[in-house]
Amino acid sequence: MKSKKKKKKKKRTARILCRDGKEFWTTQTQFWQWVRDRVITPIGDHPSTGLFIHENEEYMVLFDHTVLNLAHPQHLSEALHSRRLALQRT
Repeated sequence: MKSKKKKKKKKRTARILCRDGKEFWTTQTQFWQWVRDRVITPIGDHPSTGLFIHENEEYMVLFDHTVLNLAHPQHLSEALHSRRLALQRT
């Protein structure tokens, strides 16, 4: 039998601080991509720490190639509804 390769988890070693006081961890690659895209500002090292530049930036998510703002729950529900309808048609 072939041995299955274990899927390595990406190390989440960069900390992101949100404007509402919450924080989450992400990968170094994603962290530096956001710095280049000017989504976050680096504010510390060891661990790499960044702060979102815009007020509601932490609520923006990408869903099915559509940028949604989670601060407005109606956006997400409408996107999920249209996605479900599209899947039912196929």
